[in-house]
Amino acid sequence: MLHTGEKRATFGSRLGVIFVTVGSAVGLGNIWRFPYLLGSNGGAAFLLVYLFCTLLLGLPVMIAEFYIGRHSKRNAAGAFKTIAPDTKWYVIGYNGVLAAFFILGFYFVIAGWTLEYVFQALTGSLGDKSADEFNMEFSSFSSGIFRPVLWTLIFLGITHYIIITGVKKGIERSSKFLMPLLFVILIILCVRSLTLPGAIAGIDFLFKPDFGKINSSVLLSAMGQSFFSLSVGMGCLITYASYFSDKTNLQRTALEVTIIDTLVAVLAGIMIFPAVFNFGIEPTAGVELVFITLPNVFGKMPSGNFWSCIFFLLLAVAALTSTISLHEVATAYLHEEYNVARKRAALFVSLGVAIMAILSSLSFGILKNFTIFGLTFFELLDYVTAKLMLPFGGMLICIFAGWRIDKKILKAELTNKGTITFYFFYAYCFLIRYIAPVAIGFIFLNELGLLNFMKSS
Repeated sequence: MLHTGEKRATFGSRLGVIFVTVGSAVGLGNIWRFPYLLGSNGGAAFLLVYLFCTLLLGLPVMIAEFYIGRHSKRNAAGAFKTIAPDTKWYVIGYNGVLAAFFILGFYFVIAGWTLEYVFQALTGSLGDKSADEFNMEFSSFSSGIFRPVLWTLIFLGITHYIIITGVKKGIERSSKFLMPLLFVILIILCVRSLTLPGAIAGIDFLFKPDFGKINSSVLLSAMGQSFFSLSVGMGCLITYASYFSDKTNLQRTALEVTIIDTLVAVLAGIMIFPAVFNFGIEPTAGVELVFITLPNVFGKMPSGNFWSCIFFLLLAVAALTSTISLHEVATAYLHEEYNVARKRAALFVSLGVAIMAILSSLSFGILKNFTIFGLTFFELLDYVTAKLMLPFGGMLICIFAGWRIDKKILKAELTNKGTITFYFFYAYCFLIRYIAPVAIGFIFLNELGLLNFMKSS
């Protein structure tokens, strides 16, 4: 519950709504996970399937989360208590809050790495090195104790400062600066990549589909990426939507956020593929693509340190918009459900995350032999959230919106009490009730490796 007499914050403008919500969706996954998956799943064929899945799966679930957040005006956990009181549906909200909290525990580590590489580029340390040297230096840095932990805590400190500044002055104001900056940097890098001699090969790979490469594996990978790219199932969209005004057009906002999020992913492909194809490198590695392969690519360009600096600044901005939204999920929960002052709630979240992040960082070095179920602490947080909590939460949100919510109430909220037309409302209800839960269920089984097990048995 809010403090007595405290009015709940709302975003101040439509532009602010778009920027903060896009910032929640856009993250490191758009910049390196999408190109990596596209590169290892047939290029343009994967892109087409991804676009289809985003509209069929991601967009409907996003609209459902917007409904839950705006209708309840509560945090991710409190929303379900308001809409479905005296039921167990609040479990979905707790799952989202915990998922956001756990994701921060390893996400800040990677975010900290981006600051290290910005620093290296600024000091001229990324030029004139071989791929093996980049590999060795990344391994040496990531397994260290002091530097990676320091950068992790610095990134956490920046996020914490923005959160305690408030919803309007902190989250909304920072997003209005960070998101345009992200697009400017991304477009600059795309233009540079397109001017390379071998750029056409990368563009062909990205936009000329080979339909023979589409199979069940590509379909499941594309569905999974569209689901995770939009930040579904982790409480961010519900929390941010709770700050939307009653006049916000939820349908249009969801569509705009989906389009912009997809555009960022495609631009990331335009930035990366011409560059790696020009230098004869295959973009089929995750973390290595960002911290080993691409520095090697930029190092071969004229003014390589400058382009490396711009690229890692892009990554840092993308990471920051995501850590802000994830932190706000947990902060809003403590603030509202336990009547804790916002700054104190943020401090509790930051301290808890700091402990997890330090353990995650050290799991690349002195704690790498400390495993739980055969996974390091970093890997455990990644596995539990990506493969269990997010698809589980997303599937239950679909079931909740499709089966628990009265269609008249749902339609009234999504049309702002009839002032906005929802042309495909009944098609939307069919998708959210039948198609989306089943599709996410397949993602769930695929992420756990159970589909392969069933095929082989």
